[in-house]
Amino acid sequence: MKLTVILEPSEEGGYTVYVPSLPGCISEGDSKEEALLNIKEAIELYLEPVEDDMDYGPDSEIAEVAL
Repeated sequence: MKLTVILEPSEEGGYTVYVPSLPGCISEGDSKEEALLNIKEAIELYLEPVEDDMDYGPDSEIAEVAL
C-alpha cells in the first residue's frame, strides 16, 4: 500500500508530517528521514484494529476488501 504524506518544516526545527487520506494521522521528526520513519509507524498504528472495534452486533456481517 502506498500513501501520500505531506512534510512541512516545523517552526521549532525538524519536520511535521501527515497523511491527508488518514485524518488525524500525524507525526514529526528532527530530519526528513526520521519524520518519514515516524509516520510509517503512525500509519501502522492508525490502521491496526483495536479490540473495541471488534464488538459487532448479532446481525453484523464481516467482509474483507483488498487495496
